Amino acid sequence: MRKLSGAMLIAALLCAPAAWAQQATLRVVSAFSENSIYVKRLEAWMKTVNEEGKGVLQLNFVGGPRAIPTFESGNAVKTGVVDIALTTGAFYTNLMPEADALKLAQIPVAEQRRSGAFEVINQIWNERANMVYLGRPVEHQTFHLYLNKKIDKPDLTGLKIRVTPVYRDFFQALGAQVITTAPGEVYTALERGVVDGYGWPIGGIFDLGWHEKTKYRVDPGFYNVEVSLVMNLDAWKRLTPPQREFLNRQVLAFEAQNDFWKSDNEAEAKRQAQAGIETITFDAAAAKRYLDKANEVGWASAIKASPENARKLKAVLTK
Repeated sequence: MRKLSGAMLIAALLCAPAAWAQQATLRVVSAFSENSIYVKRLEAWMKTVNEEGKGVLQLNFVGGPRAIPTFESGNAVKTGVVDIALTTGAFYTNLMPEADALKLAQIPVAEQRRSGAFEVINQIWNERANMVYLGRPVEHQTFHLYLNKKIDKPDLTGLKIRVTPVYRDFFQALGAQVITTAPGEVYTALERGVVDGYGWPIGGIFDLGWHEKTKYRVDPGFYNVEVSLVMNLDAWKRLTPPQREFLNRQVLAFEAQNDFWKSDNEAEAKRQAQAGIETITFDAAAAKRYLDKANEVGWASAIKASPENARKLKAVLTK
């Protein structure tokens, strides 16, 4: 092999640090609409990342569902069409059904990081979907059942409920006739009586206008709203160690703001009451049956879909 001349060697050494320090730009998409609180908080976080990451790493927001359809967000990350998505496991169960099990976590994300749960999650996400599970910037939110017909016990027999995969099996177990529609069709479905209710987090119904056609919210809430940042594994590997460290640090800072959701829950419940949405509250025994059923059905569905990985997740995500 021919030896490098002194000039060539100096040039190579000078170029190496420049290549190492080259700024990376990652494309980010959201599975949620641009006017949602999730995206508003994502954009605020990205602004901070880009201000602090000049010369190291930048995030370029491609858009929401108009850029990549909601249920294609996972595949877009897997195939590298985009680098990062703000999404939820329920939106990419077509790639890996065990992703929906994250809603069943009983321990906070900070504890998941300390306990080794994140390593288990990432091993599965790497292998099953070519993804890195970066972090979970939404916590402390639960799902609720919203209705236009009053009930006094956890029985949905005879009711037509609009669902997503998150709570489809649970509502079916309670006797509901479940109907799947795009979010944009829910308002009309409520207005025309096509559905008697729907499942949704405590927040967000005002963004969609659904409060105008909703009479009741059922308490307690069930499952944990799981909104996370996932990244293409190949894009992650292309980052330099300093870039990975910077991105991880920024994700941790995003997660450190998760107490926001506690106050937001209170504000949303108050806003719903002011809008005339009444709260249906079960007695203690019925509430326990309701929540026990939700968890029983949730884990049974996850284990049926992916026995080995769901059991691994259950072992690290439940108390």
